[in-house]
Amino acid sequence: MSYTNFKNLNKMKMNLNFLKSASLALIFAAATLVSCSDDDGGNTPLPVSEDELVGSIEGSKTLDANITYTITGPVIVEEGGVLNIPAGTTIKAKKGFNNYILVLQGGKINVNGTAEKPVTMTADIDNAEPGYWGGLIINGRAPLAGGTVGSTEISSAHQYGGNNPNDSSGSITYLTLAYTGARSSADVEHNGLTLNGVGNGTLIENVYIPYGADDGIEFFGGTVNVKNLLVVDSDDDMFDFTQGYSGTLENAYGIWQAGFTSTESDPRGIEADGNLDGNFPDQEGQSDFVIKNITFDLRLAPAPDGDVQNVTNKMQDVIKIRRGAKATITNALVKGTGTVIDLIDFTDGKGTGNPTSSVSLTSTLNTSQILGKLINPNEGFDGAAIVSGNTGCSTSIFGWTNYSF
Repeated sequence: MSYTNFKNLNKMKMNLNFLKSASLALIFAAATLVSCSDDDGGNTPLPVSEDELVGSIEGSKTLDANITYTITGPVIVEEGGVLNIPAGTTIKAKKGFNNYILVLQGGKINVNGTAEKPVTMTADIDNAEPGYWGGLIINGRAPLAGGTVGSTEISSAHQYGGNNPNDSSGSITYLTLAYTGARSSADVEHNGLTLNGVGNGTLIENVYIPYGADDGIEFFGGTVNVKNLLVVDSDDDMFDFTQGYSGTLENAYGIWQAGFTSTESDPRGIEADGNLDGNFPDQEGQSDFVIKNITFDLRLAPAPDGDVQNVTNKMQDVIKIRRGAKATITNALVKGTGTVIDLIDFTDGKGTGNPTSSVSLTSTLNTSQILGKLINPNEGFDGAAIVSGNTGCSTSIFGWTNYSF
């Protein structure tokens, strides 16, 4: 081969290599353009690891009980989506208001815990503070007061309520929800378990909610029935009902442990409103619900005699029924060393409770522990009575929680 031909051959090889490199560069650039759209500003999210729980669930997703999951952002079960959580699963949440599980209307969550293998949702650190993460929120299509539609505090786009009292959002059995109740402001905060317009086609039994900020459980309308509920050291109300709730709570036990202090100004055992925030007194379908077998166990040091202002170591009202709410409460018991203002209170600046309410409460508190009235007001609410002999809720049904009574 001549020198000239050799040079020409080398040039051809160089040109071929250049074309190959240019082609690869174009392919890489095209792939980059596809993966980095204008919508995400060129920041493609990293793949979610197997043990990370975040984002939308649109189909059916079943967790693995052998994996400990971590919530790193909102978990949204979309309409038509189903989240199945098998017995023995542990889910831990990062700290923050935006770390929660929300089941939208038409979505379902199936928490399939057992007494031997409950499901646990908790903080991702030991000894977390109340309000560490958001908790569990369920939006259903059951009726609200006034036939209205409500929106979650998280986003007005997430609505709840409707006209189907038998609506089903799935089932929950043997579930622990710990260190919930994160807040973004004084008026926007999560509870342990928030039930928004949830229908009675939803099964909820055997739930343990310890160390949560705001309320242990809150019912915003709906018809769902809840059975076997233990709430420990809720910062605000143990059990809260509003916006036309019309179901039954059976076997409920609320405890404030020794040394617990509330940061709220008016913590209660039960707080019941007929309508949302008392702003709709003329709506049809005000809250009208039933409670069977309930105990309020106050183990706090008693407040000093006559100390009505110190709210950190006493309960405002054991049972507060106001703003048009009607409650039928049987076999209720309050006991312990703590201090309360009123045992049963129907009064409120936005309207009293329904006078046809019926409450049977036994109190083992002595007179020094009650700073206000047994029943307020004394007249007009003949269905409310302080009686002897009520036993409240049995503790034996909560053996699965390993809580020491």
